[in-house]
Amino acid sequence: MPELPEVETVRRGLLPVLEGAVIAQAQVNRPDLRWPLPPDMSARLTGRKVTALRRRSKYILADLDSGETLIVHLGMSGRIQISGAQIGQFYHDHPAPQKHDHVVLETGEGARITYNDARRFGAMDLVKTQQIDSHRMMRGLGPEPLGNAFHEDYLVAQFSGKATPVKAALLDQRVVAGLGNIYVCEALFRAGIAPTRRAGRISAKRTAALVPIIRDVLSEAIEAGGSSLRDYRQADGELGYFQHTFRVYGREGAPCVTPGCTSNVRRLVQSGRSSFYCPTCQR
Repeated sequence: MPELPEVETVRRGLLPVLEGAVIAQAQVNRPDLRWPLPPDMSARLTGRKVTALRRRSKYILADLDSGETLIVHLGMSGRIQISGAQIGQFYHDHPAPQKHDHVVLETGEGARITYNDARRFGAMDLVKTQQIDSHRMMRGLGPEPLGNAFHEDYLVAQFSGKATPVKAALLDQRVVAGLGNIYVCEALFRAGIAPTRRAGRISAKRTAALVPIIRDVLSEAIEAGGSSLRDYRQADGELGYFQHTFRVYGREGAPCVTPGCTSNVRRLVQSGRSSFYCPTCQR
């Protein structure tokens, strides 16, 4: 599933095409994705101007001049493709319609934004912008890891007394929003913390040091265009490249990248998800 860097990369790709544009036509090709699509979705989008394009956690939020916000979640295999517009050095003509093109937006400038999702695990909804924080997908989310509310004192307080493994604590969206399996594994390796260590047993100093490390990992991934493992592509169709710099994720059995370390990367399963770590460098 795309994590924060992938979603932020897609949002940035959409910005020059969608923010400030009028949706001249909205084509909705099915009644549902993971859940039913909002009623009269096509009519509620057509003719509306996108006043702002934001991200919250792993969701893209398109604020409309109607006072509503379109919420988009890419799910496991959802892809957003742009055609008919110049995106940086890339330009793609409008392709032939595909079987899994479920929502297609045409802007007044001639750009086309297509949401394609073969497995239909994605989701969309329309909600009043003023009520966005109370929406069921947003309610209870923790602070953004790249925002000011996520700081050293906050994380130390969140970890205090927690008996859950640190990996699970960081994946808890109520603690911090948008972190996923890939980037938690990478951050814990850089911090030298084993994914199995109980969050409440980590010293305040080591916990505080996690904050800038998490920010660095996410920022580097965004600059690399995210990580392309299966279905993910940037909005211009290009792959992300952060996967080429993974230090532990997906590298089971490979030598640890730390100079002088003779251990190999190991994998274990925590709550149904694979954790990759170095048994020597992470304690």
